[in-house]
Amino acid sequence: MDNTQSIGILGVGNLLLADEGFGVHAINRLQERYIFPKNVEILDGGTAGIMLSPFIESKDILFVIDVVNMEAPAGTVYEFSSQDLNSGTIQPRMSPHQVGLLEILDLCQLRGKAPSRVELIATVPADLSTRIGLSPALLPVLDKVIERLLQRLQTFGIMPKCS
Repeated sequence: MDNTQSIGILGVGNLLLADEGFGVHAINRLQERYIFPKNVEILDGGTAGIMLSPFIESKDILFVIDVVNMEAPAGTVYEFSSQDLNSGTIQPRMSPHQVGLLEILDLCQLRGKAPSRVELIATVPADLSTRIGLSPALLPVLDKVIERLLQRLQTFGIMPKCS
């Protein structure tokens, strides 16, 4: 791994809609538990939409954590690569803000500033009602998704320290 490669970890979602905030909760847990090398930047993207483009455009590799609207039991974890995101095989509306994220990635690509690799780690939500906090079905999935992210980071030579 070339430590000059800029790696971003982006959690997106709306904390006011229960499980929709999954990506943000994952980012908070990562920041509480781990210290990352200087070439890794972690961002709570919330529902910032197009405002995320400077962060995305400054990364060589981008990991995104989110929820996904798929016909599967709540808590099922999916992983999508850059090729999956670009192929159109993924439902275009994965969550209320996901179309925005895919459009932002397309915009970055048109500008010639997209990350060379984008990976999405997402889970199926159980509850999208208006309330703060994850559903009991998704609480244990946080650690599962974080563990998967850490495994993916290791393939790029990134091993964060426990804080």
